[in-house]
Amino acid sequence: MITGIGIDIIEIERIQQSIDEYGDRFLSKLFTENEIRYCRSKKFPAQHFAARFAAKEALSKAIATGWAGEFEWKNVEIVNSTAGKPDFVFYGHTAKALKEHSVFLSMSHADTTVIAFVVIEKRS
Repeated sequence: MITGIGIDIIEIERIQQSIDEYGDRFLSKLFTENEIRYCRSKKFPAQHFAARFAAKEALSKAIATGWAGEFEWKNVEIVNSTAGKPDFVFYGHTAKALKEHSVFLSMSHADTTVIAFVVIEKRS
């Protein structure tokens, strides 16, 4: 049974401006060390940071607590399979809240924007 859906779209430039203005302080507040390392290894890091930001925002909407309750920015990590498929890894309260659920993530980007869509399904 689907228990939550969430979607978020963001302009890549907005994330780039935050990186330019706040640097590592901004990144370390929202992203895990693995995410920072991954994004910085790419040709256009801001695009990858924006995608992860959108994915976390979409998840917060899907679990219906916003930025409170079970959701904490760094308790949610986006990883990619060797084929490039994005997936979540959860820690702490978020992992506990979602232990009986499957969480599906899709992300896409254009030149200036990224979008993320999340579906949460309770396992039977």
